[in-house]
Amino acid sequence: MTSDVNAVEPSAHEGSSEESNRCGYVAIVGRPNVGKSTLLNHLIGQKLSITSRRPQTTRHQVLGIRTEQGVQTVFVDTPGMHKVQKKAINRYMNKAATSALTGIDAVVFVVDRLTWNEEDDLVLEKVKGARCPVILAINKVDKISDKAKLMPHLETLSGKMDFHAVIPISAQHGHNLKELDDLITHLIPEGIHHFPEDQLTDRSSRFLAAELVREKVMRQLGDELPYEITVEIEEFKHEVRPKGPLLTISALILVERAGQKAIVIGDRGTRLKQIGQDARKDMEQMFDSKVMLHLWVKVKAGWSDDERALKSLGYDHS
Repeated sequence: MTSDVNAVEPSAHEGSSEESNRCGYVAIVGRPNVGKSTLLNHLIGQKLSITSRRPQTTRHQVLGIRTEQGVQTVFVDTPGMHKVQKKAINRYMNKAATSALTGIDAVVFVVDRLTWNEEDDLVLEKVKGARCPVILAINKVDKISDKAKLMPHLETLSGKMDFHAVIPISAQHGHNLKELDDLITHLIPEGIHHFPEDQLTDRSSRFLAAELVREKVMRQLGDELPYEITVEIEEFKHEVRPKGPLLTISALILVERAGQKAIVIGDRGTRLKQIGQDARKDMEQMFDSKVMLHLWVKVKAGWSDDERALKSLGYDHS
């Protein structure tokens, strides 16, 4: 994976002209755990957004930028829209998802197999106000045991609004992704490129490093730990050495209670060690550098329902 992932200010791409180039924003939306981040990663051809089987893994808007053959597609990965907003972090995630529907050129509305529930209705009402073409993508169709049920379901969903297209896909296994990509590409308008051709995301390397650690925590712990954990990068130092580049990264895993800290660390530190090994491996691939990763776990009570704490940890739309 390319190491050029640092954020830069959007700028008109030199030498671009509206006649020869196209550029557009495409929001990927849906309720939690329908596979939005997996879809983004496959559409841009690289791992960018973190994934796990836990709902609400994605917490922020993340831009995935792909520039090919004069077409720059800026995908906006979003947190899952959900009805329950008990804590400040839930309200933040819903705001991040909803704000992605402003100023875009197309929407990919992702749903899960044969399921449609109240949260899908919530997303539907939001995308109806997007004022741009909406593609409905029925994901994880490879997991449908009785394929005869799919066609009637597609017909039912087609009646919910005037979708630009309704398409069954498997983001994980690539089923119909080229067809989906072609639909998206045809909706990208003429215009100058907003980002350099080799830029992958608007997010910084520090942000991506924190997300990789959080992904490994969630994958390691499964249902043992509430999702109210976050990761703060305290050190991100790059060195050029004769043997090759070295990144030294120090990350703080924040939990809300002492019992959660013990779970993350594990017996004699075994879990924390495994989290570090898995995260370091992905970091070395992402940043194309040897990585020295240091992890600590700290209790920060109530951070997920504290507006000021959330802002200090990077959860801020203002």
